[in-house]
Amino acid sequence: MTDYIPKFTISGKTMRAMMEIAAALERYKIVMEGPDGVRLRKLNHIRTIRGTTAIEGNTLTEDQISALLAGKRVVAPRREIEEVQGAHNAYSVIGKFNPCSVKDFLNAHSIMTKGLVDKPGEFRKCAVGVVDGTGEVVHLAPRFELVPGLMDDLFAWLSDSDEPALIKSCVFHWCVEDIHPFTDGNGRMGRLWQTAILGSWHEEFYAAPVENIVWAHQQEYYAAIRAVEENGMDIAPFIEFMLDKILRTLKAKGKAYENAVEGTDKKTNKKTNKKTNKKTDKKIISIIKSMPDVTLAELSNATGLSVAGVRWNIRKLKDANLVRRVGPDKGGHWEVV
Repeated sequence: MTDYIPKFTISGKTMRAMMEIAAALERYKIVMEGPDGVRLRKLNHIRTIRGTTAIEGNTLTEDQISALLAGKRVVAPRREIEEVQGAHNAYSVIGKFNPCSVKDFLNAHSIMTKGLVDKPGEFRKCAVGVVDGTGEVVHLAPRFELVPGLMDDLFAWLSDSDEPALIKSCVFHWCVEDIHPFTDGNGRMGRLWQTAILGSWHEEFYAAPVENIVWAHQQEYYAAIRAVEENGMDIAPFIEFMLDKILRTLKAKGKAYENAVEGTDKKTNKKTNKKTNKKTDKKIISIIKSMPDVTLAELSNATGLSVAGVRWNIRKLKDANLVRRVGPDKGGHWEVV
């Protein structure tokens, strides 16, 4: 048992998001158990890797990551290739980690950062801080001497707490960002371990590319991390942000599934490109109706198309005057005409 309890409140917004996630999770489960489940898991794995490394500045595309994992030669900076390989290796065995084990957490870090840091799998033994684009320190992490005790307390709370996994995963994620237990890889480890916690609750989360959606909302992600300090160190703003992105990930897939089911109601003996395109158009329009602020990355996750493929379909829908964009790329929304 531990006396340590991170500071957080559960708002009405958080409660509503948790209820919606529970409902969306059931629909998502049906999608992943369907005939397309194996393909989607592989695709979502690539998108998870792309998202979590891209947040840290990695420039490898989905196609490059796919080629790299297939053993093909990819021309890219060596460090970026090693970041992708490390993320792939860690996420490939995520179901084997005990989310409440410090030892497993350190082991995951050693897998994630092999070849990237001097001592992978070890807590830092130096001072670290987070700087913004101008070089100004925006966060000074706790002294390195305190890190082992802080992480022991955090893991003890994670193990002992009766809070729902959705809450604990968000709280743990933020605390890792705050403590910064490693010299490098803290963001990737926070996101990996949130997925590990959620996956131990419902295994469908192992194949949910939440990291890719977080990357699509990267600036909001950083703002939510900073907002905790502005909120008197109450983690509520970050919890609300992460639950919203989890919900969006599941919800978009659910909408795509509903349209697929509707499509099967019509008897067809022959598949044609025309019919496939109509199905894709219908999926995109349905998702836009339910999520007007949906991003291209979210549409990509929901439809199984590449971002370029989504962009092409959106352009076609706009030319046909079926959808239109209102406002800028960031901060705007879609409307169905």
